[in-house]
This record gives sequence, structure tokens and C-alpha cells, in this order.
Amino acid sequence: MPKVSVLLPVYNTAEAYLRECIEGILGQTFSDFELIIVNDASTDANVERVVKSYDDPRIRYYLNEKNLGISETRNKLIDLAQGEYLAVHDHDDVSVPERFEKQVKYLDTHPEIGVLGTAHIEIPKNKVVTHPLTNDEIEERLMYDCPLIHPSVMMRKSVLIETGVRYDKAFFPTEDYNLYLHLIGKTRFANLPEVLFKYRKHDTNTINKETKQIREIERRVFAYLESEHPDLWRKAQANHVRVTKISLFGIPVLKIKHFQTTTNYYLFGFIPVASVYSKITAKGRL
Repeated sequence: MPKVSVLLPVYNTAEAYLRECIEGILGQTFSDFELIIVNDASTDANVERVVKSYDDPRIRYYLNEKNLGISETRNKLIDLAQGEYLAVHDHDDVSVPERFEKQVKYLDTHPEIGVLGTAHIEIPKNKVVTHPLTNDEIEERLMYDCPLIHPSVMMRKSVLIETGVRYDKAFFPTEDYNLYLHLIGKTRFANLPEVLFKYRKHDTNTINKETKQIREIERRVFAYLESEHPDLWRKAQANHVRVTKISLFGIPVLKIKHFQTTTNYYLFGFIPVASVYSKITAKGRL
């Protein structure tokens, strides 16, 4: 059995991006892996042609008979995986050559860690983005944001098997964030400080097109966090809520409470009168 299963869902991917993605995986310094590619019923026949142009025994290719969507396709990839570790990947991003080697070495020597991300560089702007490194920092950040860049993550398959946690299509396009939230307390998280992944940020990123839907998901997520992880939730609130009070002739007139993407206004400090939502960017995940 391979040590690592690389999980690659593809759908109508531009040929240049898909080739760069696959070649980045096949060119890893760590070679004990299988590359599982699931084509989610692409309408572009070039996707299958590109995949089949690579003659590498580590590639396993599957075609969905109908479009399942990204969450169900990722779950199918998990079920197909034979490796101890699962390397998540997206079809238009690029892993640097040492990514798998460094992540496997870390997981082998840190058995308590079940989810491991890395720093990344945004392309084409070549902007380096770092993330909190320790479990405590990551868990607190998860209360209001996603500090793990999903396609850079390597996970222990055993954690998903033992917990039964999977991607939930009801939380699309933030199904990865929801998965991490349901792993809090069941495993530990970490990020490597090295830049081991190139994340392609462009106008067609799903996250950029679903702001209204994300707002609805945000409400459900925050309710879940407050219920299931009250201590972490209160800590995040205490550390990250900004409050502004406006008084007139010494009388409190308005309290403004800002937490991440939402600003709430309270008349006389306690009567809710308005709520303003800020647009989420591709990097900001809730």
C-alpha cells in the first residue's frame, strides 16, 4: 500500500493548469504515493485526454457518471484512498517538490497531529501567506476564520475513519472549513512554516462567487461553535471583538460591536438596530 494518497478532483480544468498541477505532483521528491484523480463528469473532453496522456503507474483515474459536486467527489476520493496519509489537492494549484516529503516526515514524528497544512504563495502575484502554526492558535482562529489552506493539507486517513467526519455539501463552498470544525477535540492541527504550496487565486474561485450563501452558512457555523465549543468561542470573542461606544452629553447613545465580517449596532448599548456584513474575499473563509 502507498504511504500517501493524493486526492485530486477535476472538473473542466484548463489544460495548462491541469498539466502544471499533475506534473507538480509527479515531480515530488517523495515518491511513495498514489495519485487518485476523479473527473466529476466534466463537459470538456480535454480533461480526460490530459489525464490519460500521463503514463505513470501511480495514477488511478475515475470518471463520475454524473456530476456529484465537489463535496461528494472529495468523499469518494477518501473512500478510494489506500494510503495512511491523505494529501488534499485542487486541480489548478501546484505543490512544490518537497511538499509531501516534509509533511510525511512531520506526521511520522508527530503522531498527535491529524491535520497538517503549510504556508503558501498566491499565484500569479507571488504573495507569500503564512498561517498560525500550533494547535491552540489554529483552534482559536477556527472560531472565526479558516487558518488552513485546504489544498495544502495532509491528513491521517485514520482520523476520518475513526470519527466518521466527511465533507458536507450543505456547507458548500466552505465544506473544508466545516470538516475542520468537526475535527476539533478529535485530533490536533498544525501548519508548517515553509512555503510548500502554490495557490492559484483568480476571479473564478468558487469562494468569490458565493458570498450570500456563505453569509447564511456563517450564521449556522457560529451557532454550532457557540454550542459545541463554548470555551473556545468565548476566548475568540474576547480576543477579536472590537467595541466602540458613542455618547452624547455623557449619555451612551450607540454601541458598535465588530466581529470579523459582521458589525452590529445597538441603540443605548443594548437595543439591536442594524447589522452590516462585509464582503468576504477568496482568502477569508467565514
